[in-house]
Amino acid sequence: MDNIEQLIRTLTDDATKLQPAPHPFLVSFKWIVAASAYLAMILMISGLRPDILQAIENPWFVVELVALFGIFLATSVSTSLLAFPDLHQKRFIAFAPLLMFVLFLVVIFFAWSADHPPASLPDHTYECAYCIILVSLLPAAWTFYSLRKLASIHYRLAGGLALLSAASIGALWLRLYEVNDSIIHVVEWHYLPMLFIGFIGLWLGEIFLKW
Repeated sequence: MDNIEQLIRTLTDDATKLQPAPHPFLVSFKWIVAASAYLAMILMISGLRPDILQAIENPWFVVELVALFGIFLATSVSTSLLAFPDLHQKRFIAFAPLLMFVLFLVVIFFAWSADHPPASLPDHTYECAYCIILVSLLPAAWTFYSLRKLASIHYRLAGGLALLSAASIGALWLRLYEVNDSIIHVVEWHYLPMLFIGFIGLWLGEIFLKW
């Protein structure tokens, strides 16, 4: 009997103490702060578009930036909730990006309607998509690394929104850096590639986040 009690005490003493998972809002807050600092650093290196003061006189440009930042916030928070099997009992908030996408589409529609006569198209095309991908790599990597430490069973959706959140940082940087007012170009070579990156995240989530 003494040997059994001694064995129980030994096993109890040697047991690894598990740390409770952080609150998803804390997780998303860390992602948001880190990504915002990263965006500020990239802008310090590249500089703002030379005509930024003229650009912000266009109210639809400002509203577009705000809506794009809203997508970044919503996808970051949603990704952190999807890292938990029960969505931390906040299912409505987890699917908030859907509302932000609808709002963003409305903003783009009104910006396109206000673009009359249409702004001239820039000389470049696919280079913008490449720039968004490159800028998105680092925030995408650290988000996936953080998700690997948690227990998501919604790995496809979590991966898709994680990459969409990272891509929105790249899209924000490019809108603040590139001298371009053509909504057609922005939709074709900024936002459609951003959505495509999100779809790639669905596939990567199944590969790297499934457990």
